[in-house]
Amino acid sequence: MDQLRRSAWVVAAFSAAAYLALVVCAYGFVSLFTDAEVIASRDAGLLVGPAIVAAAVAALLLHLGRALRRPQRMAGPVLLAVLWTWLAALIVAIVGFSLATGTALASVLFGLGFAVGWFGLLIPALAALVTSFAVLVSRGEQGGAQRPRWPWERDEDE
Repeated sequence: MDQLRRSAWVVAAFSAAAYLALVVCAYGFVSLFTDAEVIASRDAGLLVGPAIVAAAVAALLLHLGRALRRPQRMAGPVLLAVLWTWLAALIVAIVGFSLATGTALASVLFGLGFAVGWFGLLIPALAALVTSFAVLVSRGEQGGAQRPRWPWERDEDE
């Protein structure tokens, strides 16, 4: 694996971890301030919410791993990250609710209701934010930027 591809996956992995932390934090605060449950339906079970977030994180990781190899523009990767994370969350919400309840129409209504609610819209919004920073980091790294070093890490020549 060449250096450019390896660097893209490292940035993608750290970005996905930051995205997971932001989604969990935002879900907590929105739930606290609005006094609303993340998954409003008790029929969904305990695993639908974490599965939705995991699918969005996986979609962002895979997208960034590929998109950060040559991050020339900002808009394309950001818009695709918004699309992929939202679609992943929507599909997993529908499938997860369907597996939990066994009803098709109720699953589609649940998935769409979740996807256009506060919690569903946080997923693409935070994906756009994280992807923007990931593209900036990758562009800087490809432009020759290096990580900052402590004084004791520097060579004597510098």
